[in-house]
Amino acid sequence: MKAVRIHSFGGPEVLSLDEVPMPQPLDDEVTLKVCAASVNPVDYKTREGSAGGDLPVTLGRDVSGVVELCGTRAHTLKQGDPMFAMLGHGRGGNAEYVVVKATEAAAKPERLSHVEAAAVPLAGIAAWQGLFDHGDLKSGQRVLIHGGAGGVGHLAIQFAKAAGAFVVTTVAAEDFDFVRELGADQAVDYKNQRFEDEVEDIDMVFDLVAGDTQDRSWSVLKPGGTLVSTVSEPSAEQARLHQARGVSYLAEPNAAQLARISRLIDAGKVTPFVQATYPLEEVAKAEERLEREHTRGKIVLQVAT
Repeated sequence: MKAVRIHSFGGPEVLSLDEVPMPQPLDDEVTLKVCAASVNPVDYKTREGSAGGDLPVTLGRDVSGVVELCGTRAHTLKQGDPMFAMLGHGRGGNAEYVVVKATEAAAKPERLSHVEAAAVPLAGIAAWQGLFDHGDLKSGQRVLIHGGAGGVGHLAIQFAKAAGAFVVTTVAAEDFDFVRELGADQAVDYKNQRFEDEVEDIDMVFDLVAGDTQDRSWSVLKPGGTLVSTVSEPSAEQARLHQARGVSYLAEPNAAQLARISRLIDAGKVTPFVQATYPLEEVAKAEERLEREHTRGKIVLQVAT
């Protein structure tokens, strides 16, 4: 089978389309025939060497596809079942086949194609865990989502609205209509407006930007509020000064949460947005676009039909 691997760290030129053996499932695992896989910032960070890892490594952390082989304890699944999954470390989804663990996968939403479904797992799990596991977001609360037009952000807006929150987001002015269609109650142009002049009394800030944006976010939080970031560690000193809580985290695979997200999608409450698709052979172009351009939603690799 074909798999996109790196044998050294560097730019897009280190990406190699290799022939490797098809992985075999053990116990409650399945081997998934990959129909589509999305591209995430962790992919180019891994390629550049900033995310660590042993070489060679296959890139890609989320997939949608159909079951090809079942392990001896995968009794509830059969060949042909459509699944989507956020993969744990060490097994890349930018390949024709990948082993998926029971703790990582859920049934693919019926409303979505495989390309659309592949856009969901990592970004969806990151948004879900940030908002609810770490941010403890509740109905009626006010949440500020920085970077609401991106892969994680555009799903976070929809999750927060489905949970009954008032959603404010910082985006470029050209993305105002996009995020309002997703359900954002208020959009702030981060290029021409200072969000701290536009919003106040925020229960939770979901930071997907870091840097100066994160530093300025403490001032809009209520006492007892929470700043959650998946990109950098919030300042403990600033948290104390503002009587707030700062949390950083890394998203982890969670099949039960992915199943809940799938139900929201099939109920019509959440829809992923795919800005562009590329064939597996053009993964370098996909990664370069994600890294260098302002993208809405997700970029997806179409691996099989």
